[in-house]
Amino acid sequence: MKKTTISILSKVMLLIIAALFLGSLFVPLWQIQLEAPQYPEGLVLRLHANKIGGDVEIINGLNHYIGMATLHTENFFEFTVLPYVFGGFALISLMLFFIAKRKAVLAFFIFYIVFVVLAAIDFYRWNYEYGHNLDPNAAIKVPGMAYQPPLIGYKQLLNFGAYSIPDTGGWLLTACGVLLFFIVYKEFNLFNKKKISES
Repeated sequence: MKKTTISILSKVMLLIIAALFLGSLFVPLWQIQLEAPQYPEGLVLRLHANKIGGDVEIINGLNHYIGMATLHTENFFEFTVLPYVFGGFALISLMLFFIAKRKAVLAFFIFYIVFVVLAAIDFYRWNYEYGHNLDPNAAIKVPGMAYQPPLIGYKQLLNFGAYSIPDTGGWLLTACGVLLFFIVYKEFNLFNKKKISES
């Protein structure tokens, strides 16, 4: 008879995944670090599930000079939705602990990957709009210059170096994806299938 339920190890990992999703609600998910000679200690913008944190006021002041819109938590619906999304993911992980069905875990893994892709697209759109939609009356204007931070990695923006990287919460969410992948890989016996194909 074909196995349809998951192992105890996978169920334990689902509990860990639920805890990681909940943990991501209390720490920053992403950070954009800005480095420049006039700010030797650097500036940082931290994106939480429910707010924008870090050196927001200083960065908003700098953005004003180059014509970028100021950043305010209330301007982004994502900060209203994300706490419920991650709380929902934690609840689904707990439900899967009791349901313990392979196909249900696979469906959740696929859904989570789709969410991550859509979130990346939304983040890119957000960065693009703020980096390109500039006030034509700004004090500092550089023809052809845009100030879009990188989606991930490093980019030079005038005399500022911008680093866009995961923060603590981002790594927790990455761990959720890795653990879900491991459960799917294990429960669908892909280890054994790989060995058979190599023999």
